[in-house]
Amino acid sequence: MAKAGRASNGQRPLLEARNIVKSINTGAGELHILKGVSMDLRPGELTLLMGPSGSGKTTLLSILGCILTATSGEMHLAGHQAVGLSSEQLAEIRRLHIGFVFQSYNLFPTLTALENVLVALDVRDARSADPTETAAEALKAVGLGHRMHAYPSKLSGGEKQRVAIARSLAGRPSVVLADEPTAALDSENGKAVMELLKEVAKDPTRAVMAVTHDHRTLHYADRIITIEDGRIVGDDRSPNKGGPGPGHGATPTPTPNKKNVAA
Repeated sequence: MAKAGRASNGQRPLLEARNIVKSINTGAGELHILKGVSMDLRPGELTLLMGPSGSGKTTLLSILGCILTATSGEMHLAGHQAVGLSSEQLAEIRRLHIGFVFQSYNLFPTLTALENVLVALDVRDARSADPTETAAEALKAVGLGHRMHAYPSKLSGGEKQRVAIARSLAGRPSVVLADEPTAALDSENGKAVMELLKEVAKDPTRAVMAVTHDHRTLHYADRIITIEDGRIVGDDRSPNKGGPGPGHGATPTPTPNKKNVAA
């Protein structure tokens, strides 16, 4: 892979993907889900990934988050090449460098908010003189210092999502990926969550990307990437954040004689 370029703010991208292709074989032939996607995630920015259902958003998120590996292409995350690795190798990169925020929160129901964050610290083997204090500070940072001993069943949807954000930040991952973080929330809680993600993204050592259908989130973004039919069709940035990212406007030619289906 070519040496990573500098981001518009003078820093290297924390995640860089080039010509990512994802295909699966079925009884009906080969299905092309991602068709040459190129993009990066830059430190200190909140990026939104948008597109219609079936556009390839979830598959792309899974590859960027090292849940899946691409069929072909190149991806570097925090200095690691992540295409073509085994599931065990992907899990190690994911454990050390990726924080996830899920639409359904994915909290352990029998653990308190504090204990949910402590689990993430333990999984990441994050070194801390006082892990409990580190977890407590993470919850305080998202405005839940007064709810750290509450169980998920006693938390509102907005509070659960803030615990999920605190958990995603445990161990200071390089990249935070959020999958529809406001989809299950009312407008007030959705606004609070997006304001929090915007604040999290100000850290110059971290990149944040959220997959969303929610147009109420647009004005929080430093950058909006649009995907349709497995291709990046738009890459728009706030005026003070520099030009478009790699692959802007690119329209790769579909592979001939094969059925092209986005998923």
